[in-house]
Amino acid sequence: MNITGNTILITGGGTGIGRALAEALHARGNQIIITGRREAPLKAVADANPGMAWAALDVADPAAIRAFAAQVVKDHPALNVVINNAGIMQVEDLTAEPFDLDVVDATITTNLLGPIRLTAALLPHLRARPAATVMTVTSGLAFIPLAATPTYNATKAAIHSWTISLRHQLRDTPIEVLELAPPAVATDLMPGHAENPNSMPLADYTAEVIGLIERGDTPRGEILVERVKPLRNAEISGNWNQVFAALNP
Repeated sequence: MNITGNTILITGGGTGIGRALAEALHARGNQIIITGRREAPLKAVADANPGMAWAALDVADPAAIRAFAAQVVKDHPALNVVINNAGIMQVEDLTAEPFDLDVVDATITTNLLGPIRLTAALLPHLRARPAATVMTVTSGLAFIPLAATPTYNATKAAIHSWTISLRHQLRDTPIEVLELAPPAVATDLMPGHAENPNSMPLADYTAEVIGLIERGDTPRGEILVERVKPLRNAEISGNWNQVFAALNP
């Protein structure tokens, strides 16, 4: 992926990692379109970054995704990069009676079905571009689960696997498929993340990611900052049990 000269759609672009990536890529000469469920934060980000576009989209709504995809390629025919970043993360008690399946449904719909549906809706357009990129945002927890957030982990593991298949099926097309797998980052994805001293500062994370993209340092199509590598490589290195125990004392 070139670091400049793109038209980039970022879901969940009003806050957290999505906003940080949007602003960093905007500053490098890309046309950015951010989406999210809430209009107020999207408008605030766009107002703070003149030239950035925004549109509301609930990635949990299949009909809204179809309508949005048709409109965004009409409004931005140069669109050539999609970053599937929108996601939710909630603690779940699997021993609770009754068990709260609403959290499961919402997490799977947003984190798994949302990026699959949006990518499917935009692939015909992207395949017609001279060069394009689909980026999924997974997590280090796709590789070592945090036991407190089981459905979140499962959706990220599923999107990791799905991304590998997508990359293979698109290998003879102009579309590059990348996976961004963050460690814990100081955002409001889940209560306490922003204040947790073990969370990587958002500015540091964003700078390292942009540097990796700029250098093309994406082995196996994965964008991995140093802090996430112990999670990503735990099974390969034979340290899975130790890393799991450290993450889940």
